[in-house]
Amino acid sequence: MAATTRAGRVFLVGAGPGDPKLLTLRGKECLEQADVVLYDYLANEALLQHTAPQAERLYVGRRGRGQYRDQLEINRLLIDHARLGKCVVRLKGGDPFVFGRGGEEAEAVAAAGLEFEVVPGVTAAVAAPAYAGIPVTHRTMASTVTFVTGHEDPTKDRSHIEWTRLATVHGTLVFLMGMTNLPNIVQCLRAEGKEGATPVAVIRWGTRVSQRTVVGTLDDIVEKAAAAQMEPPTVIVIGEVVRLRSQLNWFERRPLFGTRVLVTRPKPQAAVFSDLIHAQGGEAVECPTIEVTPPEDWSSLDAALARLSTYEWLIFTSVNGVAPFMTRLFETKRDVRALAGMTICCIGPRTADALAAFGLRADVIPEQFQAEGILDALAGRPIRGAHVLIPRALVARELLPEQLRAQGATVDVVPVYRTIRPAVATDRLVAQLRAGEINVISFTSSSTVRNFVELFATREELLRLVGSTTVACIGPVTAATAREAGLTVHIMAAQNTIPALAEAIVQHVESRNARRVRSASSGPSGSR
Repeated sequence: MAATTRAGRVFLVGAGPGDPKLLTLRGKECLEQADVVLYDYLANEALLQHTAPQAERLYVGRRGRGQYRDQLEINRLLIDHARLGKCVVRLKGGDPFVFGRGGEEAEAVAAAGLEFEVVPGVTAAVAAPAYAGIPVTHRTMASTVTFVTGHEDPTKDRSHIEWTRLATVHGTLVFLMGMTNLPNIVQCLRAEGKEGATPVAVIRWGTRVSQRTVVGTLDDIVEKAAAAQMEPPTVIVIGEVVRLRSQLNWFERRPLFGTRVLVTRPKPQAAVFSDLIHAQGGEAVECPTIEVTPPEDWSSLDAALARLSTYEWLIFTSVNGVAPFMTRLFETKRDVRALAGMTICCIGPRTADALAAFGLRADVIPEQFQAEGILDALAGRPIRGAHVLIPRALVARELLPEQLRAQGATVDVVPVYRTIRPAVATDRLVAQLRAGEINVISFTSSSTVRNFVELFATREELLRLVGSTTVACIGPVTAATAREAGLTVHIMAAQNTIPALAEAIVQHVESRNARRVRSASSGPSGSR
């Protein structure tokens, strides 16, 4: 690749502790303008959704155990890409300058004469304890907090950690990257006189849906952590503030804590659903199985727009149909005045909201947000002889136009969008399903179901991978499509809306968890 005269720049960006919502606004801006992103093991891959599609993404590891790129090679990659005039983002878990080797990377870039910027991140040293219900300082318990590396540079000739001073600290000790050295940490503190009854918490994957917390004392935490099979990455908190967890444990008590929900909606629409899942303590794994694209030609819609004055009814059967219809209306030198005199029906409140964004109010919104609901809402209205325009997907259910024609209406169905199956990282999805990392698969339309099913080579493979996974559908039509594909539907929303689907998932998980608690309490250890 030829060099360019445009100067490159390196951004050392703190990715935060794992919860993608904890990325800073500046960090998001840097990712959006990046040409290349070098990210490590602790940086949540969900953050890469903020990058442009053409941005190069390089995984450079940095895991406590296992193989990873040498630090010198990472430094070289940063410099080489920046010298080509690229905007380079080094996405690092937590904060770049808190035990993240960001100082070394900044030194290398500075020595190469390149511009760089450090974007601080939320450090796991504070965030992981907070998500476990442990404040690292407290007015009556801890006036100081000390951050300590749990994994010193192995090339040092001796430890630089002053164990004597740490053992006499009355505040909070927070060790990062210390899981493998936990026995040594405990031994050193006890040898210097730290009380064995001192509370300790070990937090794995803090702030993520997979967060696990083990609480004990210096006397028993090694055994408890081993029994719980705790592995890196962890944050270790030592001090009296750990006692507050029983009262302040807010995150792990959320309804969807520990639950990953596969979101198959189109990418532009996934955020609303994902935010609802996140607000309840769950994690949304976005895997769009449909993509909304324009029709191959607009001739049918253009012809309908040319005779708008002949229609009495305009019916939108999806939120996806509103924007392309209105945009084309404006592009053909018309505006909302061309719809004067028409009665407008929207299949649901979100579709009506999309219409309201263009300054129009829906006259009819059915109580049941599907084609059958529209037919019920139109019952008793003068349909015979009416001219009806339905802008919709290229492929959709024919129930509504067929029933309206049967009632004597003249119906024109015009495609304003079509749905296609986007590229999906099938290998990653299969690996997640096989590992049991997906707890709920959600479907918001029949198209999401059909395209999801087509990702798998055979029906047998599909059922083998999905057999024990909870399936949630937005309504009866989507549920019927899922059942036709051989899937068992466990959850169906009370209404055909995203908030209702999210609430149905919450209710299902809460009910399941309550059954597990009752079962555990009635077992041999819990019986009286």
